[in-house]
Amino acid sequence: MTDTEDRPYWIIDILPMQVPMHSPGRYFEVERYFRSHLDDILRKFASLLNKLNCYCHLEVGWDGENYTDNFAPEALERFFQEANSSPDPLYIRVNSSDAVFVYANGDHYMTLYEPDSELLNLVRSLASAEGLFVWSPPSTPTDPPSL
Repeated sequence: MTDTEDRPYWIIDILPMQVPMHSPGRYFEVERYFRSHLDDILRKFASLLNKLNCYCHLEVGWDGENYTDNFAPEALERFFQEANSSPDPLYIRVNSSDAVFVYANGDHYMTLYEPDSELLNLVRSLASAEGLFVWSPPSTPTDPPSL
C-alpha cells in the first residue's frame, strides 16, 4: 500500500477527536500514560479486528503488498506486538479491497483507509464495544462514498 496521503481515512483511537494544537489540557502527560499501557490498547485493536473477521475476510501483511489470511485469531494480538517493535507498519486488508487498517510502531491509534459506508458503520459499532472511537480528520469527509 502506497500513497496513503491522498486516500480518505478514519482514525480508530482512544480519544473521540483530534486534540487541538493549543489545547489547555495535559495531552502529552496523558499520552505518556497511555503509551505505558499500550498493551491494553493493542488488545482492544486485536479484539475489534477478530470480531470484524466474523463479518469480513481479513488479510494481514507487513509491506502493504503481500498479504496472508492464514492466521489464528490469537495471532492478531501478537502481530500488533510485533508491529510495536518494528519499523514496518502492520496492514490488515478487508475483503481483498482497498479498505485497509494500518498500525504503526508505538501509536495508540489505527488508521482505516477507504472503507465503504457499510464497513465504516460496522467498525464504529465494534470500536464502541471496545471503548474506542472512530473519527475523521477535518480534511476527510464524514461519510465515505457509497460503492
